[in-house]
Amino acid sequence: MILKSIHFKKPYNQQEYPFFLPLFQSFQSMTFTKPVTILVGENGTGKSTLLRSVAYAANSISIGSTDQYNEIKPLASSLKLTWSIRSMTGFFLNSEDFVNYVKRLTGMREEAKRNLVEIEKEYQNKSLYAKNLASMPHNRTLGELEHLYEDGLEFRSHGERYLHFFQSRFKPNGLYILDEPEVPLSPMKQLTFISMLKEMVNENAQFIIATHSPMLMAVPDAEIISLDTLPPEKTRFEDLEHVQVTRSFLENPNRYLRYL
Repeated sequence: MILKSIHFKKPYNQQEYPFFLPLFQSFQSMTFTKPVTILVGENGTGKSTLLRSVAYAANSISIGSTDQYNEIKPLASSLKLTWSIRSMTGFFLNSEDFVNYVKRLTGMREEAKRNLVEIEKEYQNKSLYAKNLASMPHNRTLGELEHLYEDGLEFRSHGERYLHFFQSRFKPNGLYILDEPEVPLSPMKQLTFISMLKEMVNENAQFIIATHSPMLMAVPDAEIISLDTLPPEKTRFEDLEHVQVTRSFLENPNRYLRYL
């Protein structure tokens, strides 16, 4: 494992957010023994808060706004991370931030193109060397975006751009902390995503994923930790309420729908 464990040292003042959440009142440590760790729990259990805190403490790149880190800095400072190999490869992604990320990339691309047009006008009577020098940072921006995302994430459907992002950004030996990555993905696209995870696990990558998707909970050889139980404990796929309710619903939807 890249990240072996996290340990939580409770602060003196436990009445502030997020320390008063039941999860952090009972939480002491979490050990990672598999390349893929799945965190499950109902809304409000603290999954996202825990992931953000671990990502901040690990100094992970945040795909999206770093404003999300502000409220969890006290919690992150209370976490001690133990590494087998400290990796600076990887990132933290909350699926809700991805739309803003794509918009920011689109803005960067359009701004670089506008600047190049302005440079063509401004430097038309100047040397080619001066024009190339002025154009260099904007051409570099366009080149880097094309290298990562080809024609651009904004020209794909939401699910397709999401998968293309992962294809472009997953690298060997990386630590990837993902909060509900299934949100924009259809069931078939979730299977594609699972295939990506398996491929990257073979390249020594590690994933810590919070999810509500029974399909992602079924990732082969993943370790599942339930945050519905306090303190959190490892559990089996077959014992998860998400799995049991989904299976029961699919077997007989009317059993549930007739009471709504």
